[in-house]
Amino acid sequence: MALSLEEQTRIDLAATFRIIAHLGMHEAVANHFSAAVSADGKQFLLNPKWKHFSRIRASDLLLLNADDPACAENPNVDATAWSIHGQIHRLLPHTRAVLHLHPVYTTAVACLAKPHVPPIDQNTARYFNRVAVDELYGGMADTEAEGARLAGLLDGKRRLLMGNHGVMVTATSIGEAFDDIWTLERACQILVTAWSTGQPLRVLSDDVAEKTARGWEGIADFSRQHFEEMKQLMIDADPSVLD
Repeated sequence: MALSLEEQTRIDLAATFRIIAHLGMHEAVANHFSAAVSADGKQFLLNPKWKHFSRIRASDLLLLNADDPACAENPNVDATAWSIHGQIHRLLPHTRAVLHLHPVYTTAVACLAKPHVPPIDQNTARYFNRVAVDELYGGMADTEAEGARLAGLLDGKRRLLMGNHGVMVTATSIGEAFDDIWTLERACQILVTAWSTGQPLRVLSDDVAEKTARGWEGIADFSRQHFEEMKQLMIDADPSVLD
């Protein structure tokens, strides 16, 4: 029997939490992922407040409505998660998945005076002219106004390098969002390592960087398959993710 959209999305999103924990990219019991389950994008799944990524099951995910302010009163809903994810799903209906993390290397790059990802290899070139930057960090993002501001910064772009904070990636599928945030962290790891040598970077030309970025955009099936492989590894290791 085929799974419903919500059932499949629950499994995929729960697996994403497990994968991120497995890769050591999580932040204690903080950070949040969400995924839309309605055509208008306003009904979405979100992880419950302060539950470790490595323990999240499909049934643990909360079903919320971006148009219903009463959701913010649920004690299992983190205020910052509602402020950010609720507003993105309300204002950007084409967005199906939203991943917000504080991974070490991407966050380190976000803490530069001028956060940027210069194209020095195939991974960094994936993001050439394709990352929005927020340089107005003002503390915990716990208001709807702040969430709306962040959603506005994503206009026309899928990734947001959040200055002094972390990163947010959006996509039309969970698989593409996962592969994107994984590759962005790998790109920043390469970049920080290269900077640490103290030697000048050999930056790709704009033409080559653009060609490479477009090449990445043409293989979304690669991203989805990367996710499927990682998801199966999580299911094999601990089938409770499906519960």
